[in-house]
Order: sequence, then C-alpha cells, then structure tokens
Amino acid sequence: MPPSGANPRALSRSIKALRASRTSAVFSVIIFEKVRAAWGVTIRNGFGQTENVLTLGNFPGQKVKPGAVGKASPGHEVVLLDPEGRECNAGEICIGLEPRPLSLMPGYVDDAGRTARAMEGGYYHTGDVAHCDEDGYFTYVGRSDDVFKSSDYRLSPFELESALIEHPAIAEAAVVPSPDPIRWNVPKAFLTLCPGVEPTRELAKDIFIFVRGRLGPYKRVRRIEFSALPRLSPARSAGCNCARSSSKSTTGRRGARTNIGRKTFRN
Repeated sequence: MPPSGANPRALSRSIKALRASRTSAVFSVIIFEKVRAAWGVTIRNGFGQTENVLTLGNFPGQKVKPGAVGKASPGHEVVLLDPEGRECNAGEICIGLEPRPLSLMPGYVDDAGRTARAMEGGYYHTGDVAHCDEDGYFTYVGRSDDVFKSSDYRLSPFELESALIEHPAIAEAAVVPSPDPIRWNVPKAFLTLCPGVEPTRELAKDIFIFVRGRLGPYKRVRRIEFSALPRLSPARSAGCNCARSSSKSTTGRRGARTNIGRKTFRN
C-alpha cells in the first residue's frame, strides 16, 4: 500500500521508472506475470548465499525466463551434481574450486569439519537443488533437505505449491511427503482457502482435477487437508511450516478459520 498522503501520479511515475527488480528468494511464475502485467516491470530473479555472492542471475541484456534464476555469473563454474558426485541436469548446485572464486568464503569459523564437507571433491556444495534446461538456464527447486522422493522421483514442494495456488479458491499451500505403502511417499497438500470458501469433498475433487492438468503424472498431489498453516521465517519453505502464498488475501473477515478441517481427501 502507498504511504498515507502519497501522490498517486508520482507513485505511478516511480514504478514506471523501474527497469528491473531482483530477488534472491524463489518465487512463483504467477508473481512474475502479475508484476509485469500491472507495472511493466520484469523481475530478474537470482540465486546467492551468505557464503558467496549472486552465483546465478538474469543479468541485463540476457533473456529472462519466468521462474528461472538465470545463468552463472562471471567467474563462477556452476554445475549440478547428483548424490554420487556426477554432473547431471537436475541436482545440487555446486561451484567449481579450480580456480577458486574470489567471491567464495574461506570457510566456516571454528568448524573445520563443516568446511571440509562443503568443499568436498573440488566443489563448493551449496545444499540447494536446481535443474538446468537445454539453453543453460537454471531453475531453483529448493533445499536438498526439502526435496523428497515419491516412487523414486525427486519432487519439489515449491513446484507443487506453485501449481496449487493458481486455483482461485486457494490462498496458501504447503506440500509435504506423506507415507505411502506403495510409493514410499506421496505429496500431501495442506491448504488454506480464501475467505468465504468452504472446504468440501467437491472442492477437493475440483482441486485434484485442476492440478492434474498442470503437473506430470508422477508429480500429482495425492492427498489434501484443509488447514490453517503455521509460519515461521518467511525464508523457510512451505514444508518447514511456512506457507506458499498467492496474492489472494486470507485476512479481514472474522470467522475465516471456518475452512479448517482435519479430514484428508485422497486422489
């Protein structure tokens, strides 16, 4: 919201003067498209850590792919490694140490063991997971301890949550692994509905059908529970008690918690 007494025309001119905005956090394509449609501003997303600088980015003069964190910044050899340390198209974001980038920290203070693990095998291991397309653009998936396996497929909670919050009835979504006797784990979604929307079996069925058209068969959400979502730090993922939120408000109406339920709907 603009500050009280702000000149709307001046605010409009300020927004139009923006050429690009960058965020180091993962964000939904929905936000990218809404900002561009409303303000004509292209968000240039990127990836970096406290331990280094902006390692991946959508830099000026470079084509921006919605949702992608771009390409490696100058002076950095960025590769994706699988759990066996082999290069792949979907794996942990790692930075080559030969030569060692000047931007990278020397190590963790008073923790030689952690430093050695992070620098193992000639790479700095970020602990973050991404995938890379045929054009060399990286798309952030999540922390390696947030990604989970279902029927031997690695699933990103963020990707599933981003598909869910496109549904007009959903305000917030959090996806976690739920034990399953056949698939080991299946995606379960905890959903907060928009004010005035009631949780029903028919709505759950509609949501299952909705996301089915947006995700591959192995990524489908198999269980839904309507619930109020707890939240900690906004930097944490939905699976760590912080909801992935859409632009639809969940506040401003007494009794909005009527959409809380303990029943799990299965697909």
